[in-house]
Amino acid sequence: MASKDPIPLAPTSVGKAPSAPARSPIALNIPSPVPGSDRLTLSRAFSRFLVFLGILAVCFIKPLIEAVRYASKSELNSHIILIPFVVAYLVHLKRKDLPAASKPAPLLAAVAAVLGFLALVIGRTMIDSTDPLARYDYLSWDLLSVVLFAIGSGFMFFGTAVMRLLAFPAAFLLFVVPIPSALAHLAEVFFQYTSAEAANLFLSISNTPFVRDGLVFQLPGINIRVAEECSGIRSSLVLLITSLMAGHLFLTTTWKKTVLALAVIPLGILRNGFRIATIGYLCAHVSPRMIDSPIHHRGGPIFFALSLIPFFVLLHYLRKSEIAKNEPKPLKLS
Repeated sequence: MASKDPIPLAPTSVGKAPSAPARSPIALNIPSPVPGSDRLTLSRAFSRFLVFLGILAVCFIKPLIEAVRYASKSELNSHIILIPFVVAYLVHLKRKDLPAASKPAPLLAAVAAVLGFLALVIGRTMIDSTDPLARYDYLSWDLLSVVLFAIGSGFMFFGTAVMRLLAFPAAFLLFVVPIPSALAHLAEVFFQYTSAEAANLFLSISNTPFVRDGLVFQLPGINIRVAEECSGIRSSLVLLITSLMAGHLFLTTTWKKTVLALAVIPLGILRNGFRIATIGYLCAHVSPRMIDSPIHHRGGPIFFALSLIPFFVLLHYLRKSEIAKNEPKPLKLS
């Protein structure tokens, strides 16, 4: 009997173990290491930064407490207590834009540290000053030293990439430094004389009879002198801080931010000149006793609120121009 060739069978998968599918590295959910051994994760850098700030606060505890006491008694520098909280809020707004890791910048940190030590040395030489105007100026140098050390630690722990994104909060931190007496005096004299010029303009427009002799306005029944205390420097400083914050939050163009900040100077001059002219007008047309009225001694917030009207009008115009520029232009069909 002839044998038949075996019938070839098709290969079957019966009894064959199925091959395991290739696993994706993403599916394993294993965090990739931070590239570069000299880089820090942001959370670790932030922890080290907080520890350094704590040590810094302990080292400067005496001038920091003295600065808080001084700010609570000073009209011009009362804002410095709120500045750290504002800076913390500005950093919080940027948290989503920060990179996951950073590379330290020891060179920039060293530069900031050297400047901080220099400011500290200058402050120590002024602590025993006998000048009554400059007796608190050492606090300016001490707090400048603290700010520089803090900025230097930012470069050390966060690096240039993070500090570039936090450039405005870092610069805004300088407002915790009390204004030195010499600089405050120059600003007061500037606003004193320019406000007198603005008051002269407003009184002329109001047809109020007066004779001016420098800073003295001779009105019917009373003479008014524009003193340094009438310069309105505190209101102008608050308006400057407001303009910087508003420009940072609502504007993107550098030159428009600059225009908004510089507009504080003429606004401050016009506001203070209008206040002086208003008091002079009331003294001439109502009663000379208006010089002791609440509008003179406690009317500053009212005139400050009035100066906010043109300020916000300018801010609205600048922001509107940016929005209009960024809107897509409609396509023209031929």
